[in-house]
Amino acid sequence: MNDDIYDDMTGSEPPNWDFKDRDIAILCELSNDPQLSSRELTDVLKTEYDIDVSHVTVSESIRRMRDEGVFREAIIPNEEYYIFALFEFKFNPEHFAENWRDAMEYIKEDKHTLFFFLSNGEYQWKTVMMFRSREQISKWIHDCYKDHGDVIANLRNTAVHNVLKFQTDPRIYQDLRAESTDQ
Repeated sequence: MNDDIYDDMTGSEPPNWDFKDRDIAILCELSNDPQLSSRELTDVLKTEYDIDVSHVTVSESIRRMRDEGVFREAIIPNEEYYIFALFEFKFNPEHFAENWRDAMEYIKEDKHTLFFFLSNGEYQWKTVMMFRSREQISKWIHDCYKDHGDVIANLRNTAVHNVLKFQTDPRIYQDLRAESTDQ
């Protein structure tokens, strides 16, 4: 897949952000508890990280990181309410160039799509989707093939059972600190 099509699919530039220790600490703490107020974060930064800033500075940092795309916010329903499914899409190269955009937008904008991403290999589009019933899953697959079968050569569907972890581990942000000190 050429880079122009990839850029069209993703529709965004990577964030341009120079991480300060404060930013990394804020991301770590929000990963632990996304409901922390800027005042509470200010206290945590002082006691846990020895970073002394005002709650206004913390609030502004969060806003700027959000606006720049450093992190995204989403409301994820409890898995008890939905059936989660992994869908993997294999393309029909014969019709891909003319029809990929309509198929991509159909999947991306569908109310069932939680997470949509590109990958390598035979099945290049993958989604995590949420449905209330197995019947909804079958109907969605049927409708997808009916509307976009010229682009999709195959659709693999895997049921997701017993979600064991759905959280960003705050330790992952330590990699950002290591990278910023390497430069």
